[in-house]
Amino acid sequence: MSLVIAAELVPLTTDADGVIRIGATRVTLDTIVAAFREGMTAEGIVEQYPTLKLDDVYSVIGYFLRHQDAVDAYLQSRRALADQVRRENQARWDPAGVRSRLLARRQSQT
Repeated sequence: MSLVIAAELVPLTTDADGVIRIGATRVTLDTIVAAFREGMTAEGIVEQYPTLKLDDVYSVIGYFLRHQDAVDAYLQSRRALADQVRRENQARWDPAGVRSRLLARRQSQT
């Protein structure tokens, strides 16, 4: 019996918003990379996110290790987009005094 070596696809998919997710789950590449960088093992990641499969997590970590520059560029673009959205939301809805406004609304409803 001989071992058959074949290329396997990395279980990464890009959704309609350009977010890279692990397989058919809602778990993002950002999440896996952050957990791995914090020292979490593949087993720990699967324990934390039970929708993931262990072999997929190992595959994604391997992909990340082989393509760190490209993944880091993707993650940086995601952070930049998140910062832009946060600034737009804060400009549209002033976050100052939110707690007091919500408490006042609650009191007026009772």
